[in-house]
Amino acid sequence: MEFSVLSKFTEWLGLTGLSDKYHTLTATLLAFTLVLIIAWIVYQIINRVVIYSLKKIAAKTSSNWDNILFENGVFRRLSHLVPAVIIYFGVAVALQPYPEAVKIIRSATYVYMIIAGILVLDALINSLHQIYNTLSISKNRTIKGYVQVIKIFIYVLGAGIVFSVILQRDLITFFAGLGAMAAVILLIFKDTILGLVAGVQLSANDMVRLGDWIQMDSRSADGTVIDISLNTVKVQNWDQTISTIPTYALVSESFTNWRGMEESGGRRIKRSVSIDIRSIHFLDKTEIESLKKIKIIKDYIEKRELEIELYNRENDIDNTMPVNGRRLTNIGTFRKYVEEYLKRHREINNNMTFLVRHLQPTEKGLPVEIYVFCKDKRWAYFEAVQADIFDHILAIIPQFGLKVFQNPSGDDIARLAENFRLSESANMVGVQEKQP
Repeated sequence: MEFSVLSKFTEWLGLTGLSDKYHTLTATLLAFTLVLIIAWIVYQIINRVVIYSLKKIAAKTSSNWDNILFENGVFRRLSHLVPAVIIYFGVAVALQPYPEAVKIIRSATYVYMIIAGILVLDALINSLHQIYNTLSISKNRTIKGYVQVIKIFIYVLGAGIVFSVILQRDLITFFAGLGAMAAVILLIFKDTILGLVAGVQLSANDMVRLGDWIQMDSRSADGTVIDISLNTVKVQNWDQTISTIPTYALVSESFTNWRGMEESGGRRIKRSVSIDIRSIHFLDKTEIESLKKIKIIKDYIEKRELEIELYNRENDIDNTMPVNGRRLTNIGTFRKYVEEYLKRHREINNNMTFLVRHLQPTEKGLPVEIYVFCKDKRWAYFEAVQADIFDHILAIIPQFGLKVFQNPSGDDIARLAENFRLSESANMVGVQEKQP
């Protein structure tokens, strides 16, 4: 269909009595202005009527994905393409006498459409990513790194098309020319390439998820993962600071992920109390009778007494020497008490590893270690449970005739010096009294 707007304007200008040499230029400007007006009117209709109506409809639907598309401006950015298309095709009609101007304006419009198209794709990708984050699978599998890679590819491709249009070069030829700069490109995108490879490994091996508690001493990170991107992983430490770790470092370096603990039936309590070895001894009759008053180990003590008595009688043991036969010790009885106490503790998971054991004696005494799991894995509650347990244990130790080892403090040395001074003073007084 042929319809020359330009010829109509030319005929109309001829009736006005305008000079013939200005007919073509004026008609061309009027036609081009008409194209711009039409493009602007269409743009306003799309924004004020079509998109507004669609937004109202989306607000009434039960699904959330359409609202997300509007929030990210997909349709608003898409509306920029319509007037650009009108100008792109309309300029060929309006500016027929000036082919060079048509070529320049079309090139500029084409570049504008490419940029608008890239922004539409960017908004669409953001929307799809946001929709994905509403799914339950997103808690275990983050795709932010892949989204960033796709965006980089789109922007690089779009930039290549724009430059090829401006430079009037074939797109393939343009990118082939960039091949000579491969070394520079690899250097610039080194972290991006490493991050992409690391992101694939982290996702495939399920090494890190959003919300995981990780500990990486080499990067001063100990806290919750709050963001996983193409180049970095952000960790909010327990002191509320944020550590930024290169994504590839999580593959090339070692770190601890506490997710296994959080998904298990408890959080580990692993702490020891050092007992002064000099306080360890066999229990005598008086001590045994006193410890029988402790309800949770009364049956244990009576059972052990019977076993020991039978063993010593059967083997004709001479009880006048403590070293002969079998006897109850205060450290063994104390260890049994701690076991029974923890078994009855409502916050301890008895179905997981449960140990109360001796460690290798050191110059600081005999460590008695508690290795159990607390049911409540929340940090504050876990620390409270652990503190309550050791508050009780430290307070109950003297009941078994035991002492906690503690390095001498300044007060201990001062007390020793004071005792020595008093002893020396008493000796001097005694010597003076004996003199005639």
